[in-house]
Amino acid sequence: MKFLVTIAQDEDRIWVAECPSIPGCVSQGQSRDEAITNIREAIAACLEVRAERGMPLTVETQQVEVTI
Repeated sequence: MKFLVTIAQDEDRIWVAECPSIPGCVSQGQSRDEAITNIREAIAACLEVRAERGMPLTVETQQVEVTI
């Protein structure tokens, strides 16, 4: 399965990765690569838990452009 992941560096210079299509699926790392590795593990764990609980594995998300 393929998932879109957002990744950004926070104010403490920690890389935070999130998978928007799996609610609550967030991870982090000291480097961008570490955060990506960690979010892969988090996605697998979240999918396993959601399947065990009979929850939908993912939710529909959309990216929209907003002008301010």
